[in-house]
Amino acid sequence: MPLAAVAAFTLLAGAAQAADRIVIALPKGSSVVTSKVSYSCDRIKGVEATYINAPPNALATIAFNDEFVVMANVLAGSGARYAGDRFIWWTKGAQASLYDLTKGEDAPPIATCTQD
Repeated sequence: MPLAAVAAFTLLAGAAQAADRIVIALPKGSSVVTSKVSYSCDRIKGVEATYINAPPNALATIAFNDEFVVMANVLAGSGARYAGDRFIWWTKGAQASLYDLTKGEDAPPIATCTQD
């Protein structure tokens, strides 16, 4: 399959650190849509999310507190669910929940958020 389109985004772990770049080759004819969304949350300062969609693939990056996580879209019964490192970011409409899998699979979210 020819690879014509290329998706690239910059990952910034913090303003004082150097940027790293990830380039992902996509099949010919693919298009990429990127959106940035800010969330206000109950137990953390907030979440800055970037969604990178290139159907059928979808990625997200989330930044909160001192964390920066690259996530991949995974199966969800409802809404959009992303997994990366030890975190699950689950969105539905303007609402989102952040889970820390080290707290247990059935643990409540570590933060509940609303899109600004």
